[in-house]
Amino acid sequence: MPFQISTQPFGTLPTGTAPLTEYILEHTESGEFITIIPEFGGILRRLVLRKGQYLFALLHAPDSPQTLLADESYASALLYPFPSRIRHGIYHFEGEDYALKMNEVNRDNALHGFVHGRAFSVVGQEITPTQAQLVIRYDYAGDTVGYPFPFALTATYTLIQANLLPKGNHTTDDRMCALQVSYSALNTGATRCPASFGWHPYFTLSGESVDAMSLSLPNRTPILLDKNMIPHGMQAAELAGTIELHEKKLDTAFAIEPTSDSTSPESFAETVLTSLETGVRLIVGQQTGENKLNYLVCYTPTRRDSIAIEPLTANVDAFNNGEGLTILNPGETLSGTMWVRLE
Repeated sequence: MPFQISTQPFGTLPTGTAPLTEYILEHTESGEFITIIPEFGGILRRLVLRKGQYLFALLHAPDSPQTLLADESYASALLYPFPSRIRHGIYHFEGEDYALKMNEVNRDNALHGFVHGRAFSVVGQEITPTQAQLVIRYDYAGDTVGYPFPFALTATYTLIQANLLPKGNHTTDDRMCALQVSYSALNTGATRCPASFGWHPYFTLSGESVDAMSLSLPNRTPILLDKNMIPHGMQAAELAGTIELHEKKLDTAFAIEPTSDSTSPESFAETVLTSLETGVRLIVGQQTGENKLNYLVCYTPTRRDSIAIEPLTANVDAFNNGEGLTILNPGETLSGTMWVRLE
């Protein structure tokens, strides 16, 4: 069977916590693989996929325990119970006021939830002739300031035969792999809770500068952001199109207009990063529809060696503006799927 799962040590954090273990899901014949560190936010650290004869490293992420701890860019982070920002870290929910820790001090915001860096547990592994899959979970007791709502967040990482992707996939070569990421957040408490999810990968094509790439976006409505990156309205809707990234700076949020595929009744959207030199296309897909991933943020860091393409279930500051926010009753889940492939 060409798929396999193995582990390797990733060292120990400078804080002296238990050693980190990196899980490797790979296709031994094609050389494609992904790696995950459950004990540090369940992040996807490496993603290597094949196009033709060549393997492409597709993620910019920390390469040591020291840089993992020092990283402030949230590289590959799972973002829950809120992605992006909450103004002043303050929100009002069902008659109560709550104040979260502000971890974006320069803009006076709470940023990207609080599961990043927390220890997830491995709760499942599976190998079949067409995929390798790792399931991890973080159980939260409701003990973080400003969010007293218990939950269980499960993430499923799958290295899968590319032509088996369920949506938006036009790759027919069964020798190529793709990444599929699914999440499920279960309200394990006794009361209703506000919930939204996001993922924060920084994509690259083996270190190529984003100035030599283009970005194709789906139908979308750009969101107006103030100086503290908090929404204050919408721009006019824009049709799907491509922008050149040469000297282009992005830190932009969008509400996404979904498309559909004749092979699936569910809707989705795909964002495409293209190398202008090689023509290789990296496709980031997100499930859309009710309580799914109907928002997107694209961000180009100043180092210009990658671009964050971030699928989100809700708008920036959703705990206050309610745009895309899901309210979970006890026992209900917020769930969805994303995928990454080459073309």
